[in-house]
Amino acid sequence: MSRERALLLGGVACIPILWNWMRLEDPSSAGRAAVLVLLALAPAAVMNQRLRFAAAAAALAVAGGTAFHVPLGLHYPGRVAARFWNGFLEFYDVKLPFVPAQHPHMDGAILIAVFIFSAVAVLAVCERRPALAGTAVLIGAGWPATLLRGSDLLRGAGILAALLVLFAGLRKRPDVSGRAVLVGGAIVLAAVGAATSPALAKGEFLHWQTWDLHVPHVKPVSVSYVWSSDYSGLNFPHKTTVVLRIKAPKRPQYWRVTTLPYVVDGQWIDQPSFEGSGDAGLVPAAARDRSTWVEQQVTVEALRDNRPPAAEVPMAFDQSGLGPVNFDSAGVAYLEHALHSGATYKAWSYEPEPTPQELARSRPVYPPAITLGRRYLELDPNQVAPTFGTPDREVVLGKLFARDGRLRTYKPLYETARSVAGGARSPYAAAVALESWFRTGGGFTYNQHPPRTRGKPVLVDFVTHTRAGYCQHFAGAMALMLRYLGIPARAAAGFASGTYDNGQWTVTDHDAHEWVEVWFRGWGWVPFDPTPSRGGVAGAYSASSPAFNLAVAAAILAGKDGLKAFADRRVGLGFPDTQTKFSADIRLSRDPGRVTLTDGQPSAAPSLLRLLALLLAVLVVLIAGGKLALRRARYLTSDPRRLATACRRELHDILVDQRIEVSPNATVAELAALTRTELGVETAGVGMHATVARFAPPAYAREAARELKSSLRRLRRSLRQELSLWERARGLLSLRSLGLS
Repeated sequence: MSRERALLLGGVACIPILWNWMRLEDPSSAGRAAVLVLLALAPAAVMNQRLRFAAAAAALAVAGGTAFHVPLGLHYPGRVAARFWNGFLEFYDVKLPFVPAQHPHMDGAILIAVFIFSAVAVLAVCERRPALAGTAVLIGAGWPATLLRGSDLLRGAGILAALLVLFAGLRKRPDVSGRAVLVGGAIVLAAVGAATSPALAKGEFLHWQTWDLHVPHVKPVSVSYVWSSDYSGLNFPHKTTVVLRIKAPKRPQYWRVTTLPYVVDGQWIDQPSFEGSGDAGLVPAAARDRSTWVEQQVTVEALRDNRPPAAEVPMAFDQSGLGPVNFDSAGVAYLEHALHSGATYKAWSYEPEPTPQELARSRPVYPPAITLGRRYLELDPNQVAPTFGTPDREVVLGKLFARDGRLRTYKPLYETARSVAGGARSPYAAAVALESWFRTGGGFTYNQHPPRTRGKPVLVDFVTHTRAGYCQHFAGAMALMLRYLGIPARAAAGFASGTYDNGQWTVTDHDAHEWVEVWFRGWGWVPFDPTPSRGGVAGAYSASSPAFNLAVAAAILAGKDGLKAFADRRVGLGFPDTQTKFSADIRLSRDPGRVTLTDGQPSAAPSLLRLLALLLAVLVVLIAGGKLALRRARYLTSDPRRLATACRRELHDILVDQRIEVSPNATVAELAALTRTELGVETAGVGMHATVARFAPPAYAREAARELKSSLRRLRRSLRQELSLWERARGLLSLRSLGLS
């Protein structure tokens, strides 16, 4: 192979590798990566094989030093290996795309990957090894492409196009004709079309991105969450995955991961903020007393998040197992690195358990963090409800609805909140009235795929019409309705209790949940759960608690509308239903193994790994089907001479597909003899019958043609018995008989 041709094809192989790795960085260090690609291409300029491999080894040494800023010397191998391994592990803890300046070892690992895959592809090109070169491109470009979603079809088509160019260019006589370009383009378009077809697009068969090499001999991380609200539907994974094991007291718990204090057009947003005093003044004095804290020993089995779960209101964490822990302005704990499988830590939480009487006596007097901070009474950005008990509240809200068109569409939600709990004498009375109404008194049902909303905000339609949804609908609606009543509330997300056995809670991905937190003077944030058929909190103040006392609640609420249907429906409900399996409001993302709470509709864009597998399957079908159709077409004739020619062509194709050299001028008899010698199958009669069919008078030729067909059938049976499965597959997919290799 000429030097120019090797450099050209090597460059074609390097382009998709560089393209897909560089998208993992923002801003991209493409300049340094391009230098390493040139280093990988350099050996292609050396014609001597030994010198070429020596040049590749020297280029590798230079590439390692360039990627990790390590000078050549005695400690060079160890330092490069250590920095590469550290950079590789960082991929499990850092969100992509990442900033190279903040993660230099990750950047170095990417640069080395670009060099190694490019170098292997270039050396394979120089050695005229199309299978090895194609494998290097497929893995080197396909691997990074699956790490970050976006433009999957375009990237898959680019990889396939590069593979076709390599296979065509590595022929002894490269085909650069217009026909080859048209065929290659047709294959790319057919593959992309097949990948977008609903009939063919299936879930990926290997979700390798969840493999975790941090800790040996432990279950790999396989579950991660996005906690912001979404109301478009959910799907449960068929198999539950244990995400946490927690040693804690045996009473119902909520393992809080984050809070959702911001609401935009009915959507509760997970948006951390480290600005301002935040919840200063919202944590009660009792929470400062360490003797009241509840200790938990947490073991991470299969959860990836940079927020460690803990019971109720987390106050402190043992940082020896987690690293630095920072609390945002809403009291949510954040880690510098994500949790990984096998991680253990201790957490201490404040768990308020007031009685109904104590909450009923809590006056609606709110500190500046609520009245001035405003976010816990915000109905939409910059639209704040007046606090509970404020004179002329309805007048103020009426003006808000009048001047804000989007807020006006939520007026039915406010009116429903007034009808259920508007006459409540205290914030607690309103909260428990709404909670009871959602759980048992309002005719609501739990539904993972609620009816589609048309022309109304989702939460308005949910409350006023469909009354079917999952935990995000219930928590989102109750929290927003409380804010309309002037009561500080927010959504919270994490996990329900799970199952308790032998002093330990086992929490699975099916226990992911969203609930409501309401602020009370003297108690801080107190959880409520409006979702039906869920085991709730421990405190007797909540309608979700097994200890909830209807008689006490009825006395406190003075028979308000919120409890009209509650007493009648509670009997016989087995409330709360602890046997239900509807214990997680979650769905799987495009890839099995990845769980999210944001997008209920599966993405239409297929993953790159699935696309590449589908492209390979399409190629196999095209090659095998094309060869079979071509062979059948040759025998669609009754002319004995044409049948003899078809027989000669078939023998020729069988031999060349098994990589046996065949003279282009060989006769049928010579091909039959070569088949018998090289493949060890009996060809008696094939050569003779084909010769007679071709040269004998018509009557004899027709008889010989009939016998020729029988002889060919016996020959094919013998080949299937004689050749190994690998040899038969190689022959089936070989392009030699098509003149393409």
